[in-house]
Amino acid sequence: MISHITIDRRDLTYDPRAQQAALPVTVHHREGDTEPSLLVMDPGQVELYAIQLERAIAKRKAAQEGAAR
Repeated sequence: MISHITIDRRDLTYDPRAQQAALPVTVHHREGDTEPSLLVMDPGQVELYAIQLERAIAKRKAAQEGAAR
């Protein structure tokens, strides 16, 4: 059973013919095993995740600025 998935610290690739981006990830199993895989996204998913990540970065920055006061 899978416990979680982490993003690898490598660049994603984009296949213009398939119009898909592929982000390298590692799948972590509850037993402790890991395996490499890819998160494959279409253009709409890439745009949605970009917006969501931008929001997360802004929230983190706001929290850090609030804690510094």
